[in-house]
Amino acid sequence: MKTLKGELAFTVAAIALTVAMAAMAGLEFVRQGARLGFERPGQLAQLVAFALVVGLMLYGGLVYQLARAGYYRRLSRRSQAEAEAPSGGAAKPCEKPLLVLVPSYREELKVLRQTLLSAALMDYPRRRVVALLDDPPTGTPAEMGALEAARRLVRGLDTQFAVCAAGFMRAHWDFLARARLGPLAPAAEAQGLARLYCQAADWIEAQAPAWVGQGAGGHADRFFETEVLRRLVAEHRGRAERLQRSALAPAEIEAEYQRLSRLFDVRIESFERKRYANLSHAPNKAMNLNAYMGLLGGGYREESGPEGLVLAACGRGAATFQVAAEDYLLTLDADSVVLPDYARKLMAVMERDERVAVAQTPYSAFPGAPGRLERIAGATTDLQYMVHQGSSLFQAAYWVGANALLRRKALAEIRQEAVERGHTVPVFIQDRTVIEDTGSTVDLVARGWRVHNHPERLAYSATPPDFGSLVVQRRRWANGGLIILPSLFRYLSGRDSGVRAGEGFIRLHYLLSPTLANFGLLLLIVVPFEAPAASLWLSLAAAPYALVSARDLKLTGYRWRDLVGVYALNLLLVPVNIAGVLDSVRQLVSGRKAPFARTPKIEGRTATPLLFLALEALGLSGLLACLTLDLAAHRWTHAAMSGVNFALLAFAFSRFIGWRNALTDLQLAWAETARPAPAMTPPLHAAPALALGFGMAPISLDWPLETLHGVEAWQARSFRLADAEAARAVAEG
Repeated sequence: MKTLKGELAFTVAAIALTVAMAAMAGLEFVRQGARLGFERPGQLAQLVAFALVVGLMLYGGLVYQLARAGYYRRLSRRSQAEAEAPSGGAAKPCEKPLLVLVPSYREELKVLRQTLLSAALMDYPRRRVVALLDDPPTGTPAEMGALEAARRLVRGLDTQFAVCAAGFMRAHWDFLARARLGPLAPAAEAQGLARLYCQAADWIEAQAPAWVGQGAGGHADRFFETEVLRRLVAEHRGRAERLQRSALAPAEIEAEYQRLSRLFDVRIESFERKRYANLSHAPNKAMNLNAYMGLLGGGYREESGPEGLVLAACGRGAATFQVAAEDYLLTLDADSVVLPDYARKLMAVMERDERVAVAQTPYSAFPGAPGRLERIAGATTDLQYMVHQGSSLFQAAYWVGANALLRRKALAEIRQEAVERGHTVPVFIQDRTVIEDTGSTVDLVARGWRVHNHPERLAYSATPPDFGSLVVQRRRWANGGLIILPSLFRYLSGRDSGVRAGEGFIRLHYLLSPTLANFGLLLLIVVPFEAPAASLWLSLAAAPYALVSARDLKLTGYRWRDLVGVYALNLLLVPVNIAGVLDSVRQLVSGRKAPFARTPKIEGRTATPLLFLALEALGLSGLLACLTLDLAAHRWTHAAMSGVNFALLAFAFSRFIGWRNALTDLQLAWAETARPAPAMTPPLHAAPALALGFGMAPISLDWPLETLHGVEAWQARSFRLADAEAARAVAEG
């Protein structure tokens, strides 16, 4: 408790220092502007632009510190509430049915297996898990084999859980029969329960995969084994030991048998929307989820039509396929893992407050990443976790998307309909942007619903292990904020707009941060702003943000010096983020949705697209040119900034991309351009997209939707490192 209060006080002091130093810098700008007057309009305009840019950059730092204060304030309140709660007064756990939806597109089997197992092993009584397999139903033999393997995986897990659950259910029925026949022997029942819990522990222990610790995702495998499987094994064996020493009442004995009977009583199913012509085939996660959500509570049968197989609604008697209508849905990305108590804790939140539409724990990175880039990229994820948590204090939380518990009633309120290939399809989670969860947040809060961030790390997700896959992820993350902005303005300008000032301060930055931070940094690098007196105050104003960020890295298991790596990585990602922002601008101008690019997840390395290799080279040469010009003009402050940024960008390129990898990717790109054009040639009107892409795969929204999945793969140029030599041979030959 003292530590939490200390961190809160530290953050408040940092905020006060930031505001004070920013105010001093502002006064210095005013003084310098007054000296310039209107006789030197060019210098005055440059000064105003400089003040505006650094003001917006400080805005981001202030939001981070406010969110940090909110995070520790929430933790303090929670700690105090737990300390004051009466012992033994726990509320009855929620037992309402829960549906877990796992959207998956060509996921590696071991990754999908871990996600499904973590969902199925949650300590919650009534749950159903559905893998939404989004692979096309037709393709090459290898693709069809992978799809069939995913189907077999789901069927196999369902069978394993059913067989295991049957044994514990029989034990429960046998107990009920004994209880009806006469007096129970509590000691014998306790011994029997202890044996059953040991059997449960043995079964879970057997699920530990043989490939734990092997391959690129070894640290994620180890985390799954330790924090999910081993934790459950320890809990069940510990419970068995306690039962052997306990004298239980009949009601307690029955409760234990009932709990055992529900531990593995979970249905694991799969569903493939693309098998049916009348469901959405839009290539994005949102519409994959929407397609299944639209079926909830209905009965259906398969029928053949001119377009192929359709899923026709019908009465219960004629239905061959029925979908239950759970009130609560848990969406879980196929590369994520939830801890066993995830559902129990978040369902309690939902039951306490009926206006919570989304309850989540913003995901954390799997700890122990072996690669430099994955570790530093994971650090940015873990820092962002704190921002999400702290924003809840200001009622400014956003739905993050990798994992979330949803109230179906709330989704029904924002339901819309769209027409796709002549069929009307439901849209619960909007897909206007590629950050569908953020856009849906604004839709929900505008109708009086809330997003709740549970202040505990209960969910973990994969971080891209190489720069090629990180490009795809971060470009997608940077795309969409500008598109959602008008909806947020409409919400904030509604009733009680004054009350929403704090909320708006946080929410606006979340949407604008890719634009403000990256264009702002680019301007500071390129334009030689000179305001020596103000620069001193600005440096002092930025120092608290750097200090609290470094402290947060240390508190989350990283090192103080990793702050340098985080800044270097952010510098490397500037062209990627700007490309994402420009994707938003292009969608605003054209009215066409940006295609959803999935983050590649393969055992080997994903090649960096030629566009971004060229932009990184341009950035290095540009910084070197700025340094040379600054030194020649005696602009010492800007020269120091150019020199530091050049050194850090070169460091980031060397550590996070690698000169040898860059050369391999260039050779691969050259080999691809030398090959004959693929059969799926884009139409002539896609030429502007090709020009804008500059080394990226041209994407025309007039192509068939299935083609876009192929474009993603081509754009990412994924290949295994073992094939690197073959790639070089192709390039040379």
